[in-house]
Amino acid sequence: MSEFWLYIKLGFGHVLDWHAYDHILFLIALTVGYTFDNWKRILLLVTIFTIGHTLSLFLAAYDVVSVNSRLVEFLIPLTILITGLFNVFTAKNTSKNSKIGILYGVTLFFGLIHGLGFSSYFRAISSNVNSKILPLIEFALGVEAAQIIIVLVVLIVSFIFQTFFRFSKRDWILVISSIVIGMVIPMLIANKIW
Repeated sequence: MSEFWLYIKLGFGHVLDWHAYDHILFLIALTVGYTFDNWKRILLLVTIFTIGHTLSLFLAAYDVVSVNSRLVEFLIPLTILITGLFNVFTAKNTSKNSKIGILYGVTLFFGLIHGLGFSSYFRAISSNVNSKILPLIEFALGVEAAQIIIVLVVLIVSFIFQTFFRFSKRDWILVISSIVIGMVIPMLIANKIW
C-alpha cells in the first residue's frame, strides 16, 4: 500500500514542482480560454494530456523509445509557447468549438513530449520493480489529480478576474497567455539545441 501512495505522490509532485513549473505553465495556457461551463471539455483535454504523458513514460520505461534529453528539454517549452501563441491568435474567437479534434490530437502529442521529459527519472525510480505497469498507473493518477487542482485554480482565478475585475474574456486570455509566453521564452533560450 505504501508503494501505491509513493507513485501517486511522485506524480502529484511532478506536476506541482515549483522548480520545474513547465507543466503548470502548459496547463495554464491550455485552460485559460475556458470557464466552468466547459468543465467536460477541460477534463477531457487534461485526461488526454495525461494519457500521452503516461504512454511516453510506458514506452521509455520498457525501452521501446529513447529520445535525446536535450531535444526533449527544448521541445517541452516549445509546446508551451505554441499553446500560448495559439491563445493569442485565437483570443477573439469566443467559441473554442472550431477544429476541436485537432486540439485533442495536439494535446495528446504534447503529452507524449512532456512524458519523455520525465522518462529517465521514472525509469530510475521504477528499476527495482518487476512490472512497471502498476507504478505507471499510480503515477498517472497523481499527475491527473495535480492537473485537476491546477485547472480548478485557473478557472477560479479566471472567474474572479472576469467577474469582479471586469476583464473581458479576450483580454484575460491575452494577458495570461502573454505572461506564459514571457516566462517560457527564457526556458527555450536556456535549452536551445542550436
